[in-house]
This record gives sequence, structure tokens and C-alpha cells, in this order.
Amino acid sequence: MDVATNLRHIKQNIEQACAKSNRNPEEITIIGVTKYVTIERTEEAINAGIKNLGENRLEGFLEKHDCIQDKASWHFIGTLQSRKVKEVVDKVDAIHSLDRMSLAQEINKRTETPVDCFVQVNVSGEESKHGLAPDDTLSFIKELEVFENVRVVGLMTMAPHIDDKAHLRSIFRHLVSLRDNIKAEQLTYAPCEYLSMGMSNDYQLAVEEGATHIRIGSKLVGS
Repeated sequence: MDVATNLRHIKQNIEQACAKSNRNPEEITIIGVTKYVTIERTEEAINAGIKNLGENRLEGFLEKHDCIQDKASWHFIGTLQSRKVKEVVDKVDAIHSLDRMSLAQEINKRTETPVDCFVQVNVSGEESKHGLAPDDTLSFIKELEVFENVRVVGLMTMAPHIDDKAHLRSIFRHLVSLRDNIKAEQLTYAPCEYLSMGMSNDYQLAVEEGATHIRIGSKLVGS
């Protein structure tokens, strides 16, 4: 199916989720995750109206960025090695995987302007997933105050790929609660407004629970 048709379906689902939760669909940023598709398919997504692209592998990101440049806003959504930061930091609009102090230090060192970062939280506790434990997140963010080029705009989590809607909702609600606690601290370098949560299999639930950024790959561009 073409990307434009897929995007229409996704937007309809977002509208339904927003209606259930009394939200405005304009609050939702769709990030098209293009890691498994060609540059041509990625350009099809842009032509269909996708304004934000997400990549999680450095090589794929650099290849697409070289061709597409600023036709879209770029989000790095995968694990980022500290030694690779210099190749990414001035080409992205946001990094969704800040989860350790060494990475924050490298981001701070490699750019002269503040970078929007989402702190990654492993809410589900799965060993296969990266991210901070929820109980460690606030203290980690407070330690970031020394880095003038790191701006914490929100939190990110990856829920398990399961059909248990109640469990998925509990994960999303935990991240919302954590975000609210951090936001209440009123840290100037960490406004923590946003929630990057929800993927192809669970984005409607994530929107119902408060997601502001959803990362859609297979349901949008295929795999």
C-alpha cells in the first residue's frame, strides 16, 4: 500500500484516540521510522506529508540525510555510541535515546548550540531494552544541569511488543507520571514537555495515554 494511504489511516486512528481522551490531534507528532526502507520510499513519505523522520542506525541515517537534507526534521531514535555523536549531533533536530552521562558529556562537547534530547527510560524493565530505571531518572536529569548544550525536552520509552492492552497502558501511564514529576521541578534546562512513546503496534493506546511523539515504521512505510 502506498504511504499516503497508510498515513491517512494512521491519522484517522489518531483522531479516534484523541476523541477518546479529549485531546487535540495537532498535539501529536508522527515520526516516520525509515530504517528498513529505501531513500525512494523515504521520499515518498515526505511527499505524502511526513515532516519528521526517525533513524536508529548511524549508517542509514547518514546515507538518507545526505540525500534528503532539510526536507524533513531528523530524529535519532536508536542507541547512540558516544564515539559516534560527532557524526550526528549537528544533523539532527532531536535525540530520543539519552540514557547515560557519558553520552550527555559527548553531546555537550560536540556542539555549540543546545540539542533537544529525550531521556530514555526502561519502564518495562526488560533486559533487552536500553534506558534508565524509572527511579533513577530524576536524579540523572538533575545531574545534566552542568551541560549547557543538553536540553531535556521529554522522556522516551519502548513498550514490549505484546497484545496486553492493560499492561501497555500501565507502562505509558508510568512514563506520564514520571514526566509530570520532572516537569514540576521547573528545571530551565529540562522543561520535559514531551512524551515519545508508541510505535506501529501500540500508538493508538499511547496517544490515548498522552504521547506527543509517536514513532511509526511498518504501518507507515512498510518493512
